[in-house]
Amino acid sequence: MTVAASVYTPSDRADRVGRGLAVFASLATVGAFAGGIIAMTTAGDDRLWVEGWRTFTYLVFAGLFALLAVRPRQVPDVWELVLAGKSALVVFAVIVGDIPEAQQAGIVDFGLVVVVALAYVLCRGWQAWRPVTTNPTR
Repeated sequence: MTVAASVYTPSDRADRVGRGLAVFASLATVGAFAGGIIAMTTAGDDRLWVEGWRTFTYLVFAGLFALLAVRPRQVPDVWELVLAGKSALVVFAVIVGDIPEAQQAGIVDFGLVVVVALAYVLCRGWQAWRPVTTNPTR
C-alpha cells in the first residue's frame, strides 16, 4: 500500500518546493496589484478602465496561485487554466512584440509560466484529476 501511495503523491520536499513556488507567484502577483493601483491613479480617462481591469485581475490570479499552494492536488482544472491563460499572454506578447508594454509583460508572464509549470510538476498537480477520495494528503 505504501508503494501505491508514493506513486500518487510527491515527496515531501518536492511538495514543499512546489507549494513555495505557488506562494511566490501569489506574492509576486500581489506586488503587481500594488503597482496596478499606482497605474490606476495616474491613468488618463482613456486608459482608466483597462488599468482597473488589469489591476483587479491581478487579485484573481494571486488568489488562484494561493489556492494552488494550499490545495495543489484538490483543484482540478485550476493548474491548467492558469497555465493556459498565462501562456496565451506570452504568445500574444510575442505577436505584438514591438509594443514596449507587451515586451515587459511577456517576460514577466513567461517567468510565471515557468514557475507555475515547475510547481505543477513538483506538486503533481495533474493528480487533481483523480477521483475524489477521503485522503486529505491528496
